[in-house]
Amino acid sequence: MAAKKEKKEEKKLNWKQNLILYLHDFIMFMAIILVFLIFFRVIVVSQDSMYSTLWDGDYVLLSSNIVYREPKQGDIVVINKEGFDTIIKRVIATEGQTVDIDFENGIVYVDGQALDEPYIHNLTTRSEGVNFPLTVAPGHIFVLGDNRAVSMDSRNPVIGQIDKREVLGKALYLFIPGTDGGRLPRDFGRVGAVK
Repeated sequence: MAAKKEKKEEKKLNWKQNLILYLHDFIMFMAIILVFLIFFRVIVVSQDSMYSTLWDGDYVLLSSNIVYREPKQGDIVVINKEGFDTIIKRVIATEGQTVDIDFENGIVYVDGQALDEPYIHNLTTRSEGVNFPLTVAPGHIFVLGDNRAVSMDSRNPVIGQIDKREVLGKALYLFIPGTDGGRLPRDFGRVGAVK
């Protein structure tokens, strides 16, 4: 019995060893937080313009603009445009590409090719004042929402083409599904990579 008591006492750490362990854990925790803050961001979708890809209230993990510097066609990006809340849209064209929209038939063309857009909620039949065709300026992107009937995007001269420096990051992963303003039940089957 005395031998067992001695073994238990030997496993106890002195205050210096405890302090080192606590410091180690604290440094590891802070390193993880720092990496997360630098390379990733979390946003909450607060609009219907990307429905049905993203719903109002969805929590989305972003790849930060520190690592995501070159938006590509099809990417879903988060934009910090002066005078607006955070904007989330899909990249339709990048610098040098020409965008044209047939509003009568709801078809978007990039460099003369009709886009295959299985992700859209409705066709692109609403013009908002930008004249087409247009060529995307150097250092800019052209973006549209997936819910074209309600999206305020690059079709509108107030938003227009987006300077790449205004892009906060690329949407990577939906990890908490929203309820679209309480209209729909929370669907955890939607959790996963944002496409």
